[in-house]
Amino acid sequence: MNKTLKPPNDHTIDVFLDITGEICPLTFVKTKLLIENMQLGQVAQVRLRGREPLENVPRSVLDYGHEIISLEPEDPGQSADGIHRLILKKA
Repeated sequence: MNKTLKPPNDHTIDVFLDITGEICPLTFVKTKLLIENMQLGQVAQVRLRGREPLENVPRSVLDYGHEIISLEPEDPGQSADGIHRLILKKA
């Protein structure tokens, strides 16, 4: 799903992916497919949930040489494994 959004840190979001309903390893598979379809320098927002995706997706994004701009809880009062927003940039 392509959208242009402005997150609080003023990065323009070029693409958006919600993987909150997925489990590992599909969480990174879907994120990787998204990144492969992005242009260099584009920014994506990925919504994810759960301990494994919160550990594995950002690590894998970095392992593939892309940049993590931010990883923050959607609601600051939620549990540590609740829904988070990962902002990444294709490098």
